[in-house]
Amino acid sequence: MPFTRISLLEGRSPDYLKAISDSFHQAMVDSFNVPPTDKFQAFHQHRANELIIDPTYFSKGRSADCVIFTITIGKPRDTATKQAFYRRAVELLGKSPGIRPEDIMIVISTSTREDWSFSNGDIQMLEPA
Repeated sequence: MPFTRISLLEGRSPDYLKAISDSFHQAMVDSFNVPPTDKFQAFHQHRANELIIDPTYFSKGRSADCVIFTITIGKPRDTATKQAFYRRAVELLGKSPGIRPEDIMIVISTSTREDWSFSNGDIQMLEPA
């Protein structure tokens, strides 16, 4: 049930955005045990003056191609699982669409089951399947 906000500079093609979406979700499937159909993402494209990212903070040099992934998850993961996920995401995003590792920033926040309503004002995660 993760929800991912993907922030980057404007002007990317639909194919580029799809490649980001697919690669990032595959990393979640591979490392976080997320079902393939559990894909919820929102892209936020910003003008250059609307996305302020220090190029060197905990990095050897970010470029203007930096992409920030902000994930809200329901089930907490341990540190080893998160590290495996970060590395898998960087690997897959490097292959397609070709994002440099220095340009990938990931932030994870945890929520509880009652913090999610997928539709109809219901709390589906608390209700019996």
